[in-house]
Amino acid sequence: MTAPLRRVLVRRPGEDFLHWREYGWRAEPNSKRIAAEHDAFCEALAAEGAEVVFAESAVDGNPDAIYVYDPALVANAGAILLRPGKRERRGEAQAMAADLAAAGVPIAFELTEPACAEGGDTMWLDEETLLVGLGYRTNEAAIVQLSAALPGVHVIAFDLPHHHGPGEVLHLLSLISPLDRDLALVYLPLLPVRLVELLRDRAVELVEVPDEEFESMGCNVLALGPRVGLALAGNPETRRRMETAGVDVRVFQGEELVRKGDGGPTCLTRPLLRG
Repeated sequence: MTAPLRRVLVRRPGEDFLHWREYGWRAEPNSKRIAAEHDAFCEALAAEGAEVVFAESAVDGNPDAIYVYDPALVANAGAILLRPGKRERRGEAQAMAADLAAAGVPIAFELTEPACAEGGDTMWLDEETLLVGLGYRTNEAAIVQLSAALPGVHVIAFDLPHHHGPGEVLHLLSLISPLDRDLALVYLPLLPVRLVELLRDRAVELVEVPDEEFESMGCNVLALGPRVGLALAGNPETRRRMETAGVDVRVFQGEELVRKGDGGPTCLTRPLLRG
């Protein structure tokens, strides 16, 4: 998850945000401003040498569909279509299947009922270790199916905290962003103890997000390459701490794109190729 980003799938925001309340957005986005922010975000990805691929499948006015990290997981054999725990998002996986096929990415596996999982609860620690957060959007049945879909991969599950409850979900990647093989940005107060111990056993240095910048998406940073991160503007102390740890931090504006829908730069991307 920290090798140079070579190819990435994104979805442009729609112009119709009639259903923003049903999907739990904090406020109605301004269609022109959110489009401009997304354009600038894609330009930042392309500036680092990534090929930006746009999802074109229909999502029927679903504002969450811009957060393309959640409906699928990409492994060496191809994509695994997930089954989002948020019912309103269940159709996104099949929509993304068409986009992945258009991008030449094979579908290797698809989660089926009763499994539920969202990409935001998954994190590759290395090529043979997948971390999965168990919470309100990802269940134990998904662990069983992901283990079957990924032979040779050690799938490790961690219980996630309740925090604000199911209405304001906390994904695993709300609490940790890998920045290099031996460096991760974390919000330590909510990180599962066993995960903290695993990271320390693997000699992964932890950069801590301060309390006052956690709710403003300070912990959600996309690695563009080893120790190169793309972060939401407006979290200066988190940025200072990353830079002290040797991270080259790029920032983008996301008042409409990120803050209103609670989805950061990792959420907005589905990496297809790194290395």
